[in-house]
Amino acid sequence: MIRFWYLLIILIISVLVGATWENYNFASQNPGGNDFLVHWVGTRSFIIEGLSPYSDAVATKIQMLAYGHPARPGEHELRVAYPLYSEIIFAPFAFIENYTLARALWMTVMEMALVILAILCIRLTDWRPGVPVLGIYLVFVLLWYHGVRPVINGNVVVLVALLMVAALHAIRNDSEEVAGMMLGLATIKPHLVILFIALVLLWAASQRRWHLVVWTLSTVVFLTLVSMFFIPDWILQNLREILRYTSYNPPGTPIAVFKVWLPGIGRQISWIITGLLVIDLLVEWWLCWRKDFHWLLWTVSLTLVLSQWIGIQTDPGNFIIMFLPMVLIFAIWTERWGNKASITIIVSMLFLLVGLWILFIATVGPGDQPQQSSVMFFPLPLVLLIGLYWGRWWALGPRLLEATRSI
Repeated sequence: MIRFWYLLIILIISVLVGATWENYNFASQNPGGNDFLVHWVGTRSFIIEGLSPYSDAVATKIQMLAYGHPARPGEHELRVAYPLYSEIIFAPFAFIENYTLARALWMTVMEMALVILAILCIRLTDWRPGVPVLGIYLVFVLLWYHGVRPVINGNVVVLVALLMVAALHAIRNDSEEVAGMMLGLATIKPHLVILFIALVLLWAASQRRWHLVVWTLSTVVFLTLVSMFFIPDWILQNLREILRYTSYNPPGTPIAVFKVWLPGIGRQISWIITGLLVIDLLVEWWLCWRKDFHWLLWTVSLTLVLSQWIGIQTDPGNFIIMFLPMVLIFAIWTERWGNKASITIIVSMLFLLVGLWILFIATVGPGDQPQQSSVMFFPLPLVLLIGLYWGRWWALGPRLLEATRSI
């Protein structure tokens, strides 16, 4: 048995070394990874030079590395817009002076996080795929568009998704202190998790699980105050960057997208859609009040999907956070149809794998790096929204009937 674990450790190390080598070769031949570059430079400048990562001087350094010149009108300004405590995540890589090596190691961490995320989603949803489906599933998570894009760009969203799923796993296991710390740390990308965390804390309050509420809020407060020890006004500096973020980014909400696509009536259409989604979300949150963890899991999944269209600034590069809803749908199908669901699940994964890549390639725009079209905003959330509501009765069953009778 000991020999087996030795062999397993050696195998894992070999795979990680091999992945890092391949990532290094890729990074050497394909400059980019701007999501990671921004925070690598920002964190190095803060730790080594004592510069605020939100300063114009740091922004210029990032732009010089990315473009060879300061950002011109129409180019992405590549400025740090995360909370200062996000540098905890990037600090180990900031000490590596060679950017290509740092990026290769970061890509390996992202790939590891994708695999762990996939495994935790299986455990969290109690999905029991057969060996063939499991093999295709693990390949899928590494190769589909919303898995590859954050790895290549170096987007920390993969770790945020992992923190959210791990927090839910800890909640189910009554490890509320661990869950609270994970939820607090997930706020390194606050716009992606604000609705998720709000729902979890409201549910925890309805269950009188006050430890979870206290540990989550305490973690955020602690991280904020420690950051103020280094840069007292970092919150104001960060807020300025957040407010200017939309001025140099592609459309990041359905409202912005429809205004570009349909200048005449786009705003009105998007407000109608947003209003309906807000109402739907509020109703589902109300129904989730005082319900069990199983109900919370379905409502969390719906929240992660709807939050992409509800008017909060985001980007299709962040859509890996919707991996949990996808796996929940697979679990519902398996519970409903048993082994017969395997074919449907495999076809669904192949459809998403091929379809999303074809759509991206067909609509990609020019730039220093391939620019995804705003059309990528819509396919995955739409598919998952249909899947969640299609399987809602199977997921909630008698719980839903009891709730509707009490209205």
